[in-house]
Amino acid sequence: MADTSPTNLVAEAFEAQRDRLRAIAYRVLGSHADAEDVVQEAWLRLARQDAAAVGNLAGWLTTVVGRISLDVLRSRRTRPEASGGDGLPELVAVDDSPEPAEHAVLADSVGLALLVVLDSLGPGERLAFVLHDLFAVPFAEIGRILGKSADATKMIASRARKKVRATDRPTAVGREQREVVHAFRAAAAEGDFEALLRVLDPDVRLTVDTPGGVVVVLGATEVAAGARMSSGAVARHQAVLVDGLPGYVTWREDGTPLSIISFTVADGRIAAIAILTDPARLESLRLTKPA
Repeated sequence: MADTSPTNLVAEAFEAQRDRLRAIAYRVLGSHADAEDVVQEAWLRLARQDAAAVGNLAGWLTTVVGRISLDVLRSRRTRPEASGGDGLPELVAVDDSPEPAEHAVLADSVGLALLVVLDSLGPGERLAFVLHDLFAVPFAEIGRILGKSADATKMIASRARKKVRATDRPTAVGREQREVVHAFRAAAAEGDFEALLRVLDPDVRLTVDTPGGVVVVLGATEVAAGARMSSGAVARHQAVLVDGLPGYVTWREDGTPLSIISFTVADGRIAAIAILTDPARLESLRLTKPA
């Protein structure tokens, strides 16, 4: 006989919403681990509620997930060294050949590339953009999460949309993007600090996924200094597309991968860099060194 107790019915209703809630939290936060934590916290809050008083369960859960996610985003702003989510989620790296057939695959990675762009938005902008533009949540509901009127929320979402359109990359990596990445790589290898500054956006964000956790560096001066100092350990580079973004794999003399790096290029400058150096994750990618 089926369990029709109120507790079980609430649990079933929540499970029916879980995938959607996880998708919302992941796109707001860019981290699978944080998204799972947010959804679990939403369940705990629901379990403490009088189910009969909730009313619109889907709307209630969206509001709760939105508020918790907003708190996480704001916490990251006060502690940038702890931000960055999962570093390079669901990483896919392919040789960056000029074959048109390969470029056609890039459209599948737009969602992951968008996460990099969203990192440039403020917490309120990011939440408003994701909820409205990606999940069609009404401005009035988003406004209740942000503590704003529907009209003010609409303006926040519009501002975010303009930023996304201004910085989002095309679906195919073009020659200009490759040239900017090549210029960065050459300047780093030569230790040319001024040349590095010329190709970096002043507000560039560097995310490094290390065995000890994720490290975030902000600003062109700091990123250029780090790039100049770390170039000595690299024996060889291999151009790749990382989740559709231009990048490269670096190799040691012994043939083991040192890192995999992706770049977000906007307006002729590098706006974001993501580096994976965790040996365990690099090994799981089964990278093959070029002959």
